[in-house]
Amino acid sequence: MDVSNLQDLATAAVAALGKASMGFVGALLAPGSAVSLVSLLAAGVVGGLFLLLRRGPGKRPVPLKVLLRALAPRRVWASRSGRTDIGFFLFNTLVFGLLFGWAIASQAVISGWLLDGLTALVGPGPGSLVGPIGALAVGTVALFLTGELAYWLIHFLSHRIGWMWEIHKVHHSAEHLSPLTNLRVHPVEGLLFANLLAVMMGAMNALLTWTLGEPTVLLTVWDRNVIALAGLYLVQHLQHSHLWITFPGLLGKMVYSPAHHQIHHSTNPAHFGSNLGSLTTLWDWLFGTLYTPDRQKMDLAFGLEPGESKHDTVMEGMILPMARAARVALPGPAVKAAE
Repeated sequence: MDVSNLQDLATAAVAALGKASMGFVGALLAPGSAVSLVSLLAAGVVGGLFLLLRRGPGKRPVPLKVLLRALAPRRVWASRSGRTDIGFFLFNTLVFGLLFGWAIASQAVISGWLLDGLTALVGPGPGSLVGPIGALAVGTVALFLTGELAYWLIHFLSHRIGWMWEIHKVHHSAEHLSPLTNLRVHPVEGLLFANLLAVMMGAMNALLTWTLGEPTVLLTVWDRNVIALAGLYLVQHLQHSHLWITFPGLLGKMVYSPAHHQIHHSTNPAHFGSNLGSLTTLWDWLFGTLYTPDRQKMDLAFGLEPGESKHDTVMEGMILPMARAARVALPGPAVKAAE
């Protein structure tokens, strides 16, 4: 290899690193991003309010330093599991654009194909019967629920199909939960979800466009479905946390609390395969996988079975699951299929 080729390779590497760095910074600063610093701060405020209100009236004020320690205890973020979460967070955030670029672009293509096919097969749709405001509401809710169904489905399959479970184990190997555990995910799992999401969202978009007689519209803030954005800022970061927060009454039957998802990560066999959704409990309720938490904190342990790899480094979490998934070869029962 001559010097000019080495120079070209170095230039390309620097450009790729620069692009990844800009994507990383952009993901942290964009308020609609799943890893935005603003949404993480909002989660901290919600968690702090929960801790303060739980103390009841008449108690002495809590110093900010003490409150911060309660929100982010050293035993969580300084543990081996916590350090691995940080590694996966950095890795998956840096490659976020490359990982999801094709699938997000394909959603519009899939929608166009299906809309053309549906129109050719049965003719034009009935046209809107709900008006522009109704169409906005229908589109917002329908596309939100479709995204939630895609999440539930890929999660369900990841606990039932052997090779998918080997990859999903990376996420369940966390022995302490923190908001960064949300990105403790193997890239293959991210790709599977992104493409399933593209297909299902594309199909729903085509159906809505055909039915309403105009391009699907939905209410967004910062380029994100307003329902999903509210969930991100208010509860989803706390779903991977040590805070046992449950929701009262009807809200607790409709929306996942942090306690719901902690049960999903539990090593108790009674909890395996439960609470597979993201924000709404609807699909778990319909498919019989909902486990409602007790108001009182349950004694739970997290992680995998004794003797299984803890995926203590990002490199281990990248390579070992692929080797084990390859050994499984064909879909079959997961080693710990109901977890």
